Amino acid sequence: MNRFMLLLIARRIGAGILTLVIVSAVVFFITSLLPGDAAQMILGQNATPETVAALRHELGLDQPLLVRYYQWFIALFSGNFGTSFVSHLPVAQLIASRIPASLELAAVTTVVSVPLALVIGITAAMNRDKWLDNTLMVCTMATVAVPEFLIATVAVMIFAVRLHWVSAMSFGDPNLDILSFIKAYALPVLTLCCVLTAQMARMTRSAIINQLNSPYIEMAVLKGVSPMRAVLRHALPNAAGAIANAMSLSLSYLFGGVIIIETIFNYPGLASQLVDAVSNRDLPVVQICVMLFAGCYLVLLLLADVVTIAFNPKWRG
Repeated sequence: MNRFMLLLIARRIGAGILTLVIVSAVVFFITSLLPGDAAQMILGQNATPETVAALRHELGLDQPLLVRYYQWFIALFSGNFGTSFVSHLPVAQLIASRIPASLELAAVTTVVSVPLALVIGITAAMNRDKWLDNTLMVCTMATVAVPEFLIATVAVMIFAVRLHWVSAMSFGDPNLDILSFIKAYALPVLTLCCVLTAQMARMTRSAIINQLNSPYIEMAVLKGVSPMRAVLRHALPNAAGAIANAMSLSLSYLFGGVIIIETIFNYPGLASQLVDAVSNRDLPVVQICVMLFAGCYLVLLLLADVVTIAFNPKWRG
């Protein structure tokens, strides 16, 4: 990489860090505006005002909002995530038990959706404007238009309720055998893959077609290169930057859609813990979970920017 590319990447990293700081302020102030009193919910409706006031003081909820944010921000970036209001356990300990399950679900979804999207996108590009291309693009557009909660509900009704092939609930367990693993992850992965694969396939098709319209591809075809070889050996490597960028952007959807999926399938991941924490007004857990999702989202966006810069021939030195 030349100096100009490194400067661009450094700027993207700086912008990502600044965005994360802004997100931290937004997350803290919005969670502080959630309806209901955390101390009152912890003690119950029968607690006396004096007891509630004492707990608010113990939790620091009676301090000014800016003071609380400053203390939370300093503690956050020093590695102290605080203590849960509900379980009284360290937040780091609570989320540490959930992160592997969410990462496993995201990894399985990525392993399934990326190759499938490449196959669909390349097939559609090689048959552009033909019936196969039109059929694939109509299917992908229809899939993107359907909300993931509807796909999940229909999948449960068909495969779990009617056919009894899989369970309606999914519990991640690394010790499962292959068949049990497939049954446990089939429905959540199927739901996430429907939207992700459709998005990535359309972007892959556009990137490949853009390369197929280039003069060097036309020259290769005129010299007798087969269409398959022209796509796989020439067009695909040159479209790798655009495809990788599109896939990074699409995979960032995982950190939003997984919240709905984990809730529907009762999957023991970080997203379901976030939903439970919001219901219980467990503010430290809510804040850290949202920050983790925002951080992962920004990392994928940064990766997409870096890939775009690295594959841009104008910036190669």
